[in-house]
Amino acid sequence: MSISAVIIAGGKSSRMGQDKALIPFGKYSTLSEYQYRRLEYIFDNVYISAKDNKFPFKANIIYDTDLKSNPLNAIKSAFEQLKDDAIFILSVDMPLLSINSINKLLNAYKNSDNRVLAITIKSKSNFEPTATIYKREVLETINKMYQKGDFKLLNILNSVKILSIEVNEDELININRPQDYKKAKELIT
Repeated sequence: MSISAVIIAGGKSSRMGQDKALIPFGKYSTLSEYQYRRLEYIFDNVYISAKDNKFPFKANIIYDTDLKSNPLNAIKSAFEQLKDDAIFILSVDMPLLSINSINKLLNAYKNSDNRVLAITIKSKSNFEPTATIYKREVLETINKMYQKGDFKLLNILNSVKILSIEVNEDELININRPQDYKKAKELIT
């Protein structure tokens, strides 16, 4: 079973006031490179999904096939351009998801039956569709949603059989605003 990792980094970052993918994080000059380098330890193939190559480091890019800025388009584009059986999707703005949790997702994927089309992370209250392994068969659901103009990723998880791995709330912090960025930097140290 082949599986690649795809970091979604094509959003507008309007609440942050600057491109989240390009802010410094950890020992790296950009959050996107931080995510890319740590996923390289787990996956043979790591890609960044974006509209253009804005990254100041060498990376494999999957260009969005539509100019709409939404994660559904990123997942659709990834499946159309890659041949993998499944793809691990991770939002660039979730740097606290631990390697241990990602490995738990991979183990659940390896042990899942054919009816399970997504293996996702959840906290006590929410599923996280941008920290999920999607099997190729989910592309049919994505195409139907896309045609209807339904771009809500949670609707994928509500439409197919899933498995979920519970993680600590802090692992699911999204860097959407400057205060989230400050908290994530504090937690990473």
